[in-house]
Order: sequence, then structure tokens, then C-alpha cells
Amino acid sequence: MRITLLIFHLHLPVSHSLKDKRRVIKGLKDRIRNRFNVSIAEVDYQEKWQRSTIAAVWVSSDGSNTDRMIDELDKQVNQCEDVELLRFERIEY
Repeated sequence: MRITLLIFHLHLPVSHSLKDKRRVIKGLKDRIRNRFNVSIAEVDYQEKWQRSTIAAVWVSSDGSNTDRMIDELDKQVNQCEDVELLRFERIEY
């Protein structure tokens, strides 16, 4: 069994309020959750309107699809026009 945790540190340069930020982050989380069937949440900077940290985690029986899934998930985050990826962390158990 493999548990993979991905942490995305984000900058939202076009966000001018918490309402703007929450709209962008909610849309990104919904797209990731629906496409990849992972658990995802905003885990830091909830009250900062131009920063966010989101974490995605999933459990798999083998690691054969892990690298492909991470590449696709990273691509999904980078395709979001309102978000700039500052740092990416990968932790596996």
C-alpha cells in the first residue's frame, strides 16, 4: 500500500480579496477532486488573499500509476491561469 501526499504552495496574483481567492481555490479543488478522485483541502494561509497552500492525498495498492498521476495533477495546477505555483512537495509513505 502506498500513501502519497502532495503539497502545493500557491500565489494568486490576480486576487484582490478573500472572496476572489476562495472562488479560485474552490474551483481548482473541485476540478482536481473530480478528475483524480483524491482528497484535497486548503491547509494554510486561509486568511491571506494572495497566498494558499493546498494538499492532496490518495492511497493506492501499488505505485505504478503514482508518477503519471502526479504529473497530471501538477499539470492541472499549472493550467489554472489565476494561480502561480511557488513550490511543490511530495511525501510518500
